[in-house]
Amino acid sequence: MLPPFEIVARHRPIALVTSPDAPLLAPYAAVEATLTGTRGALSLAHPDGTCLTVRLDDGRTALAVRRADGTEQTARSRRHGRTGVPPDRLGLTLTGSHLAVLTHEKERWVVRGRIDLRTSGGPDTRDADWIGALRGAGSGAVTGVRTGPFGQLGLRDIRMVSHADGTPYRTGGAVLLTATSAGPGFFDTAHTSLWALTPDDRVEHRADLFFGRPDRPGVYGDHATHLLRDGDRWLVATSTWSDFPADKKERVPGALRVTLAESGADLTTGRHVLATRELALPTAPGVPSVGTWDPHLVRDPATGTWLVGYVSARRFFDFHPVLAAGPSLDDLTLHGAATDRRATEGTTLLRVGDTWRVLAGDGRDNRRATRGRFPIFDTALREQGTVDAPYPTNIPWPTVVPPDPEVGGDTWRLVTFNGHPYGGSLAGYGTHGDVVVMREH
Repeated sequence: MLPPFEIVARHRPIALVTSPDAPLLAPYAAVEATLTGTRGALSLAHPDGTCLTVRLDDGRTALAVRRADGTEQTARSRRHGRTGVPPDRLGLTLTGSHLAVLTHEKERWVVRGRIDLRTSGGPDTRDADWIGALRGAGSGAVTGVRTGPFGQLGLRDIRMVSHADGTPYRTGGAVLLTATSAGPGFFDTAHTSLWALTPDDRVEHRADLFFGRPDRPGVYGDHATHLLRDGDRWLVATSTWSDFPADKKERVPGALRVTLAESGADLTTGRHVLATRELALPTAPGVPSVGTWDPHLVRDPATGTWLVGYVSARRFFDFHPVLAAGPSLDDLTLHGAATDRRATEGTTLLRVGDTWRVLAGDGRDNRRATRGRFPIFDTALREQGTVDAPYPTNIPWPTVVPPDPEVGGDTWRLVTFNGHPYGGSLAGYGTHGDVVVMREH
């Protein structure tokens, strides 16, 4: 059905600031600088008097939030706030509502402090007009200050950008991929980015996508996204992860869902904010569902039927793959659900010859017979086999790229990710992972 695969490349493109001095369209911003001494500060300041600041003082870091009314709050991490060795760079990031200080030590960024501006009386960072007026600055023993949109500490949730029929969307010989750009913390610090996978298996940053919500104001970094070209428009299906709380007590059933955006702009470069509507997705009868995520869309060229793969969760986190079908994206009915799984996601549609198959990642929290593997299902979600490929840590998605003889690529590729964290113990889960590229062998 598919060839066996072996790993040929791994990538970890780390960047606090991407596209220096570019306009800030969303609450994903950073300022960084080279340190020339032991005392320095960086800030993101607003004309209304708000100032978000990180200070380094002889190996100790602190975050300060000065509000528009002139009051100020300072926060230090007793456990993580002291640097291990003298750092050579200092960074300040704003990702969603989270402000973080990072120091660059031993060729790695380490998160030394983090606060949630929602709980500290800070500004409404999701206000697009407010975020666009922020300006970065430095003082003390810093040089080469750079300000711009936040980049990433890791990449995960990798999907191939496709045409509506499921074939790869290629440009200049490269295949485009969407990914979740990990921030310095849990899921609510990440956002969606767009990358090019080159014929020689490198990845290059192309764009960043942000989203409005149909039920509330503001700009969000929603992620776990599929970008699809349908005629002269783009369809963008994504998951509302960007305000999903790390605190289990704050999680609300139904808040995590799939939205859909449509755009005629060139989304393959630059930064974009897209308006969305909810994509109503059916779930298995008699099986509770507290949320849906990981959308993947195709339209069968033979019948015109839309097929939509996704995940449904009985509870956080007990989840399984689902497939819906219908004549339009507004008229979908349940087609299959693998309800025997409890940790399987990354539902991905792949056409092999004239047959549609559904791929996914079986996490290691599944039962023994269905863990640590890439299952292959039919469209009723009945297992037909597995992909013969190394299975990295976490729950990697099996993004399969067919050969492209026109650019000299005559082998199948599989692009996925792992659960390798970055940024130290304070950053915790959510900073993964490495991009893992495989080829048939």
